[in-house]
Amino acid sequence: MAPETPGRETQETLSNLLREDRRFEPPADLAAAANVTAEAYEEAAQDRLAFWERAAERLTWEQRWETALDWKPPFAKWFVDGKLNVAYNCVDRHVEAGHGDKVAYFWEGEPGDSRTITYADLQKEVSKAANALTELGVGKGDRVAIYMPMIPELPVSLLACARIGAIHSVVFGGFSATALKSRIDDADAKLVITADGGFRRGAPSALKPTVDEAVADCPSIEHVLVVRRTGQEVAQTDKDVWWHDIVERQSAEHTPVAHDAEDPLFILYTSGTTGKPKGILHTTGGYLTQSAWTHHAVFDLKPESDIYWCTADIGWVTGHSYIVYGPLANGATSVIYEGTPDTPHRGRFWEIIQKYRVTILYTAPTAIRTFMKWGDDIPAKFDMSSLRVLGSVGEPINPEAYVWYREHIGGDRTPVVDTWWQTETGAIMISPLPGVTAAKPGAAMKPLPGIVADVVDDQAQSVPNGGGGFLVVREPWPSMLRTIWGDDQRYIDTYWSRFEGFYFPGDGAKKDEDGDLWLLGRVDDVMLVSGHNISTTEVESALVSHPKVAEAAVVGATDPVTTQAIVSFVILRGAAEEGEDIAKELRDHVSKTLGPIAKPRQILIVPELPKTRSGKIMRRLLRDVAENRSIGDVTTLADSSVMKLISEKLPSAASED
Repeated sequence: MAPETPGRETQETLSNLLREDRRFEPPADLAAAANVTAEAYEEAAQDRLAFWERAAERLTWEQRWETALDWKPPFAKWFVDGKLNVAYNCVDRHVEAGHGDKVAYFWEGEPGDSRTITYADLQKEVSKAANALTELGVGKGDRVAIYMPMIPELPVSLLACARIGAIHSVVFGGFSATALKSRIDDADAKLVITADGGFRRGAPSALKPTVDEAVADCPSIEHVLVVRRTGQEVAQTDKDVWWHDIVERQSAEHTPVAHDAEDPLFILYTSGTTGKPKGILHTTGGYLTQSAWTHHAVFDLKPESDIYWCTADIGWVTGHSYIVYGPLANGATSVIYEGTPDTPHRGRFWEIIQKYRVTILYTAPTAIRTFMKWGDDIPAKFDMSSLRVLGSVGEPINPEAYVWYREHIGGDRTPVVDTWWQTETGAIMISPLPGVTAAKPGAAMKPLPGIVADVVDDQAQSVPNGGGGFLVVREPWPSMLRTIWGDDQRYIDTYWSRFEGFYFPGDGAKKDEDGDLWLLGRVDDVMLVSGHNISTTEVESALVSHPKVAEAAVVGATDPVTTQAIVSFVILRGAAEEGEDIAKELRDHVSKTLGPIAKPRQILIVPELPKTRSGKIMRRLLRDVAENRSIGDVTTLADSSVMKLISEKLPSAASED
């Protein structure tokens, strides 16, 4: 069902507490040559469908669509009867245009090995992989599970599936055998593509044993296609086929066939509140249109000169849309990095930017706050003068993290585009435009041209400027999910039942006095304190604005007086020291910044926070700590030992008198 709103019976809208007065105007030279100007907002407002049709015309279609949008709420079809091939748009057309020698990917392995892959190289590898999939019996509409490290064969596998019309389901290469099995079973996948392992934190990390455990109980799987990456010993089963045995002997010629704009492209699973993962289904034409256009617009991409790096894993939607499909459709040159940002040293990201002269960086707030914690001196050692646009994705960015990112990574000259979107939306929905927007630290600003989003109260009425409430999308958009795989009713119940006719993503938001949008995180992360619905995001931002704080996570704990009380888990910056007065200092700081209502009851100084492998903070586990409950399931954490360290801190937690 749709997320319920805490405290609805007491107060229907979120309190709007945080104020931000800093502004950063676009650099004059960037604004003068920007890909997208303020006129795009006017064009889209005048005729939204015509705007998206012009965006679709940036692609190559074998057959043009008859109708831009067929909308039978909540089911959409975009570019009806249009036909195109995604892999052709991402690879072949650039080679045919004479850009075969252009670099598609600079790939950097964690141990220091590297590969340079041109568009001509990519065309050959994707064609060979497509031929190999065909030999293995994979055809149009079949599902292929992909469980791989960040190696070049990963984007090649996605594109090979797209080329032949198979539907890929990428499962992040850190998930358990149980999680992999549930996704294989739900999609009824025919093939798994994996590797012996990948390199992570300086050592080989095995993947094949996890696949073997999952596939042992998955009768639908006919073959397991295995890339040799680490050289680890792996068990062999009768389903296994080595990539180098079957792919490398294939012809490098493969003729792509056009697919319908509404043919499925991929399934990507997200966690469901009921425990059963939700298979988010994306189709072909609308998804590629919006991922390509937003990549061009939001990052001001100049394919002839930019070197672009999105640090996400392709196992997440950010990697699908902004490492594979969007950048390649635009003919971009991208960097892919296999490993972690602290291997072999904490300057690895900045070293890569210096090595490849990266101009556009797209990363997550949790990574930025980690870099803050490690210290300003590390990025200062590297030449990052090539950077011209910075992006943020994954969760709302704290204003202080935004400013640190701009100053210490962007040299206090680069625009920061703070993007809001989801697995379900497929592509960026709300973001500044770097050549147009006078950006505010921490604000996602306005919906992009062609996107109609709003903040509403519990009665679905638009809130005034200065008010808070629930984020909704009022009109369909090209890259929207079409349904939940195999479960149309769950799709309706989850996203369309809370506000009739509106897509509700489950996020809270506010409008500031200028009408700009600030995302406040999931509404199930909202705390009800003395009749006020207070966002964890705003309290966390207030804490991170203190010079001694690197990162913070906030939860609500049951309180007999105030319904819920605010409990804060804080990581101090490297130079800051834990002392008796730090908790009082931080509580007073929050009170001054947001008001007494947001003053935490408890401050716990912790060495680390519980995070998933994608960097999301697991507040559910922190609520268990705050309420002295037994700790729940920790299998999705990147480091499960973190919870023991946090629990040990609980008896010494400082709290209000």
